[in-house]
Amino acid sequence: MTDKFIFRFVAGVSAFVIIVVIVLNRHIIPGPAIAPAFTPYLPLLNATLNGTCTLLLLTSLYFIRQGKITIHKRLNILTFCLSSIFLLSYILFHYLMRKDTLYGDINGDGVLSASERAAAGGLRTLYLCILVPHIILAAGVLPLILLSFYRGLQMQVEKHKKLVRWAFPIWLYVTITGVIVYLMISPYYHF
Repeated sequence: MTDKFIFRFVAGVSAFVIIVVIVLNRHIIPGPAIAPAFTPYLPLLNATLNGTCTLLLLTSLYFIRQGKITIHKRLNILTFCLSSIFLLSYILFHYLMRKDTLYGDINGDGVLSASERAAAGGLRTLYLCILVPHIILAAGVLPLILLSFYRGLQMQVEKHKKLVRWAFPIWLYVTITGVIVYLMISPYYHF
């Protein structure tokens, strides 16, 4: 496979994932009238996957600094697989749920009243300040992860290192803030 093919493949996969997420978040493709019984458990699964990926990324960093390449590779393959499962679960959740959850929406009617907004106060602003970069970086890190993963598997160490210098901290930030976002929004879930 040529670099040109890999770049095109990564760009295509990244664009496809971003388009699917946007389409589902905007409810352009309507989900089922009644969500399956397992749907409310998907956000917890996603947070658990993100938290696990955080630990795996940090453990992987530890082992590569120890020069243990095989363990590092295996941990990254596992992290990649769990992140892929996360992505599928995230997409499934947004397909199945017809109603968005708003931070501060105490009664679950989908509208933030003045009293609900006041009750949420500065925590809503903090939530949005964590959520917005989380979303932007989650979309942006995907091509970096895919390219880093490819370079690492091909043992193109110098190219892998250059990519990971950016991919690792962004991916780590996304996994950590994914858990934080879940913990902050979960009290407002009304399934």
